[in-house]
Amino acid sequence: MRPPEGFGPASRVALYYAPAADDPLWRRGTAWLGRDPETGASLTQPELPGLAAITGDARGYGFHATLRPPMRLRAGVGWEDFCSSVAELAASLPPFALPPLGVVDLSGFLALHEADKSPELQALCDACVAWVDHLREPPTEAELARRRAGRLSAAEDANLARWGYQYVFATWFFHMTLTRRLSPEELAIYRPAAEAWFADVLAGPREVREIAVFVQTEPGTPFDLAARVGLRG
Repeated sequence: MRPPEGFGPASRVALYYAPAADDPLWRRGTAWLGRDPETGASLTQPELPGLAAITGDARGYGFHATLRPPMRLRAGVGWEDFCSSVAELAASLPPFALPPLGVVDLSGFLALHEADKSPELQALCDACVAWVDHLREPPTEAELARRRAGRLSAAEDANLARWGYQYVFATWFFHMTLTRRLSPEELAIYRPAAEAWFADVLAGPREVREIAVFVQTEPGTPFDLAARVGLRG
């Protein structure tokens, strides 16, 4: 698999859950955010005043749920090494059913969240974090300080020190971010709008059949969906 154009030492890679390209949820989610990270195309968002502004950060990351958070590759590790490791991981894991999703308020952020906890989702996330960790460049002291400014719990701080991110393993939770943090007044406007936008595509059965490889080639640029790696266990 060829590396994305512009891929280099400053690039970050991540492993995400993303709905299949032909899943109506993918089409609704990417349109809500205004960008398709697989094609790079800008999309027409729902006609809702202010939506472009409150989805700006989420648009840059792409419509997804985080499994292995963004990381840089350590010196001597290339794109092909990373992709080979992800392929080995995916070959060991079987597809599984995704629980129904709903629009929720996560401390002021709107997100899609599973209706029931899924041991299979947790196992997939845990595997993605641990499997490629040996390829990860450790975070800088500045990055650690920035994350610790959020007053982490003891468990979160331990995760940050060991795995480079605070929300992994027992502190991880599935979510597909839809907005920045909103005020109560904004939540009263945008939550009903999001519920209506996603209403007819959330309850239907779907499977997790792929690990999505996302790439940010340079700091500050959007994340792109570079590859979908099928689960074959």
